[in-house]
Amino acid sequence: MPSESDLATVADLARSIRTELARVLSGLDRAVDAVLATVLAEGHVLLEDVPGVGKTTLARALGRACDVSVGRIQFTPDLLPSDVTGVSVLRGTDRAFEFRPGPVFANIVIADEINRASPKTQAALLESMQEHAVTVDGQTRPLPRPFLVVATQNPVDMEGTYPLPEAQRDRFMTRITVGYPSGDDEMEMLRTHDRVDPLDSVAVVADAGALAHAIEVVRSVYTSEPARRYVVDLVRATRESPELRLGASPRASLQLLALAKARAAMSGRDHVLPDDVKALAPAALAHRVILTAQARSAARTAEAVVTDLTASVPVPTAGRPVPAPR
Repeated sequence: MPSESDLATVADLARSIRTELARVLSGLDRAVDAVLATVLAEGHVLLEDVPGVGKTTLARALGRACDVSVGRIQFTPDLLPSDVTGVSVLRGTDRAFEFRPGPVFANIVIADEINRASPKTQAALLESMQEHAVTVDGQTRPLPRPFLVVATQNPVDMEGTYPLPEAQRDRFMTRITVGYPSGDDEMEMLRTHDRVDPLDSVAVVADAGALAHAIEVVRSVYTSEPARRYVVDLVRATRESPELRLGASPRASLQLLALAKARAAMSGRDHVLPDDVKALAPAALAHRVILTAQARSAARTAEAVVTDLTASVPVPTAGRPVPAPR
């Protein structure tokens, strides 16, 4: 069980990062909270929405607020796997090979428009996401910790793109849609963004050590048996829903629980509540399921189906546990 001071540190860290991101993108509290929960659960984020709503800006602002190494990759059809992972080059002095690390060797990797690259290049990034290591020329090199990928892709203008298959989407802990801003938020954007770059106002509020400590605190958050049962029942409901052809994987159960622990720590709690699970279930499960043809013809979305399941699956009555002895 984490101490009260550790929980307060995590809550303050999340609040500070949230404040800095709000300087750049206002009105995105729900998306920002989901991103922060993913970061503290040491997962990977897929930002998916129409062009121009701030996906890349959100990812860059996160990198600015954290004093960690940031690598950015603009995915294009001619991008090679070695452009992501790195390559061994021959030195002219002693005729020996020297490894030149690619942009994936960073704490935060921004993968812009990941669906523009070929499946082979996508796989090079997704392998590092799963293994936290890169193998080049038969030698495995570990990636820095913490390590997280913030990828973006557009669901429109799909000509000439390579959509991520289901097995690769499953590597992302969350898929988050940014959405259009409200009228007031768009007016505020016009007032503040027309003369200066909003990213210049983002202050550094965390470093790699602080993030690593927060991640360890999140892992120690207590989860009761009813809370774990609720996660399992919710994920199993996606496999039994008549509207879904493919349900969520067991990896989804593990990652949904990790997200719930992160949300609890961000709120200063040492235990998980069912509300933590319900709040992040659409972001954690919707990209892992496939709708049936009937559901698609009825204009249903995966997010709507998962949201309905959270309302129909019974919530454990013992969701608030008695704190375990320290």
